[in-house]
Amino acid sequence: MEQIKTYIDDLKKTLDSLNIVDIQHVADTFLKARDNNKKIIFFGNGGSGSTASHFVCDLNKGCSFEKNKKFRALCLNDNIATILAYGNDVSYNVIFVEQLKNFMDPGDVVVGISGSGNSKNIIEAITYANNNGGITVGLTGFNGGKLKEIAELSVNANINDMQISEDIHVIIMHILYKLLSNK
Repeated sequence: MEQIKTYIDDLKKTLDSLNIVDIQHVADTFLKARDNNKKIIFFGNGGSGSTASHFVCDLNKGCSFEKNKKFRALCLNDNIATILAYGNDVSYNVIFVEQLKNFMDPGDVVVGISGSGNSKNIIEAITYANNNGGITVGLTGFNGGKLKEIAELSVNANINDMQISEDIHVIIMHILYKLLSNK
């Protein structure tokens, strides 16, 4: 029972420490992308990859269905064959950046999700986007790592716990859904 209470207490403390101004900036950036017909491109590894895919579903269906203005979101980790081809033939570190080279246009929003903030394939892709006209967003845990430093916009779940970081990222996603679905 104590372990459950501790987990819930840690989750609450981390939620209370979130910078809501940062979340609002991300919402404003997504709305601007929608209004300017720009893409929002997501990616992440493991659980963060699942969050990225979920985010895209929420934007493309939940925030766009029966609306005149629609979000144009895609998730780079949903194309398993492409990921496996780059991972096998080149390096796992390029699985996202090489896809960005195919899909990203200047002004597109590029969202990397990394619990540690130090996933090399996420850093490679965000660096590419920064150098090629993308607007970059990082969702991180722990101290934010390198991703927090290099992303133009960052929301950090500042706790040294991967599961709570991932929980917070899903909550942030749903906060953004609520903000965006009514606009």
